[in-house]
Amino acid sequence: MDYYIGALKADFEELLRRFQQTETVRYEEFSAIWREMNFSSIFYGAMSSNEIRLFSRLTLIVAYQYFLPPYSFQIRVGGLYLLYSLYHTQLASPREQIRLALKDWSTIEQFRQDVQNAEHYDAAYIFSKLFKGKAFFFSAMPKQLSFQVKRKPQRHVVCEEFRDDPVRVRELVSEETLQEMENLQEHYSKVKKALCASAEGGNPGLLLSQNDLVQQLRNCALDYQHWQEKKEGEKKHSSGTGAVEEDPTKAESSRRAQLLESIKSKSYGHVMEASKSRRHRQVERDNSGSGTDPGEETMHRRRKPPSLRARTRKNLCSKPVVKQEELESTRPWHLSVMEGEKGLLAPFWSVVSDTTVDQDGLSLSSHEIHGWGRVAMVTAALRSTPTVA
Repeated sequence: MDYYIGALKADFEELLRRFQQTETVRYEEFSAIWREMNFSSIFYGAMSSNEIRLFSRLTLIVAYQYFLPPYSFQIRVGGLYLLYSLYHTQLASPREQIRLALKDWSTIEQFRQDVQNAEHYDAAYIFSKLFKGKAFFFSAMPKQLSFQVKRKPQRHVVCEEFRDDPVRVRELVSEETLQEMENLQEHYSKVKKALCASAEGGNPGLLLSQNDLVQQLRNCALDYQHWQEKKEGEKKHSSGTGAVEEDPTKAESSRRAQLLESIKSKSYGHVMEASKSRRHRQVERDNSGSGTDPGEETMHRRRKPPSLRARTRKNLCSKPVVKQEELESTRPWHLSVMEGEKGLLAPFWSVVSDTTVDQDGLSLSSHEIHGWGRVAMVTAALRSTPTVA
């Protein structure tokens, strides 16, 4: 639908140009131009219902631009009439609403107040009828945005012919213009006096002129300039007062931002735990937000935790460290062999290889000794039997 924008702007500007030539803001003049151009036929065409809705939405969006600054007051009133006419002649059902952006509401409200103060009741009535008829759709943006929007959308080009020039009065009533008008007024007065002197009896109609015309024009231009400066000063004062009133809020938000910054600096000042796939890499500590010297940044390598096999071997297979005092105070178990007694068993192996050992009526063969632990059983037998047969 973007290829319709150029044609719509050309038609709208032609309609508003004709309305500007009337030098009035009356709705009856606008409606006469509307009917003369047969402007309601802009919605006629072989389009589907979906295309009709999209075209109506695009038409209102383009016409909405002429309702806002920097256009002159007359063009803005014409833009209001244009929105009203397009809204009521569109073919979409239900009617497509006029998107009114939140940032433009203060400007439109000021425009409505200016219209009422200037007693342009037809424009005030049309605006009130649109507002009460729920023709406005209050939104955040004047256009509906989506992920398919173009990166460089087509911008609205302001028509210089319709632009409101705030220094137009100053340029019109300049010092050169006033000087020229003063010379013309002086020459005009001389001609009148000459005619009045030549006429018999004098003509009182020749004396009806304003000798201070130039001074009145100068005073009007100065009054307008002072009014404009006063209006700009009130706007700046209101904006400054709003800024002063917002100072406590800004201070509170500033303190909150500083608190969040300190919390983040403390949190991110420590070394972050790396994932398992990156534990072999070096992690650099960021001390920029913790208040330390950036030149003292060091490189740390995270130590890999021991595996389950290594921890099991360490806990179960390692020899415990026993103090010498505990060894002296501990009595060896009867089924264990001390290091010094291993040499005493060497001559005994030849005797017990084919004999038995009797311990309190219990006969043990060499095979049973081998099965029960040869070293431990022989040691117990030696301690309990004085001699071996």
